Amino acid sequence: MSAVRLDRLTKTYEGQDRPALSEFSLDIAPGEFLVLVGPSGCGKSTALRSIAGLEVPDAGSVWIGGRDVTEVPPRDRNIAMVFQNYALYPHMTVYDNLAFGLKLRKTPKPEIDERVKEAAALLGLDGYLERKPKALSGGERQRVALGRALVRRPDVFLFDEPLSNLDAQLRVHMRAELHKLHQKLDATMIYVTHDQVEAMTLGDRIAVLKAGVLQQVDAPLTVYERPVNKFVAGFLGSPSMNFVEAVVDGTAVRVGEARWTAEGALAAALSAHAGAKVTAGVRPEHLALSDAPGALRGQIEFSEVLGAERLLYVQTAAGRLGVRVAPHQKSAIGANVGLLPEAGGLRVFDAADLAIGAAAPAVVGA
Repeated sequence: MSAVRLDRLTKTYEGQDRPALSEFSLDIAPGEFLVLVGPSGCGKSTALRSIAGLEVPDAGSVWIGGRDVTEVPPRDRNIAMVFQNYALYPHMTVYDNLAFGLKLRKTPKPEIDERVKEAAALLGLDGYLERKPKALSGGERQRVALGRALVRRPDVFLFDEPLSNLDAQLRVHMRAELHKLHQKLDATMIYVTHDQVEAMTLGDRIAVLKAGVLQQVDAPLTVYERPVNKFVAGFLGSPSMNFVEAVVDGTAVRVGEARWTAEGALAAALSAHAGAKVTAGVRPEHLALSDAPGALRGQIEFSEVLGAERLLYVQTAAGRLGVRVAPHQKSAIGANVGLLPEAGGLRVFDAADLAIGAAAPAVVGA
């Protein structure tokens, strides 16, 4: 296990009008599973490639195991990388694919055999060692790619969207396999994805990036429940958080004729923003149908039945809002309903899109 430290990494590619990474700093503990997540072009792959040595930053440094490796070639960093493309040799057996990197390093044959069989047993590939990649399923090929990284016994594992070529069922299965692998190895793993489900389910912590700037890094549930800004709040969650324009009114916000009351730290913080124009945010699971005073009225336009839940889409004067309800709840299309945030479900963002009343977890930029 090795710690990884990124210190103020900056990288601008030729022809770009903004940096791919800007003053990017992050500390990853030994044995941690850290997920870098964000939309396409946010800089997450650039950060991973900088750790691997495939990109040289314009400024800043990369440290692995307490050693500055910024100028160290990839082969001397003792890292292993698993890509979106399996990159298996089609003419080689699974055994030879797993052993190839060790043979290049002139590892003794008995040690190669020991490492290959150990990795195959760990990944459930024992019965596939004599097969070639064309005889394997997508999930089996991905396990071979993992095994090829595993036999190297690296200090750090790097994953660049390794599951994106798999179908939905296989992705669920491979997420479970990665969980088990991390628990068994207790290794440092850094994983890049644009898929928020992968980020939420795999990471000990997730780091959210936007336009090359780190927005927030924390435990997945903390980032989901206490986003530091509107971007993070809107990026995580499916469907995403509802946003409406509002005005601060005491310990509440007014959304048109409706009045949504805040609680706890948010209620106290709103007192410093009296009369300010803000954005109110509520996740679909925290928005309830209600006829109580202060509810925002609207008409149900359509619904989506998703098995264990149902999503209602309500058109209001403030815009269309999504509401998550029980699958058998009676809600007729065209019905006029009221909407209120559940206790603790309201989030408010100021004119700079920063969360009002939020704690201050690690955040860089806005």
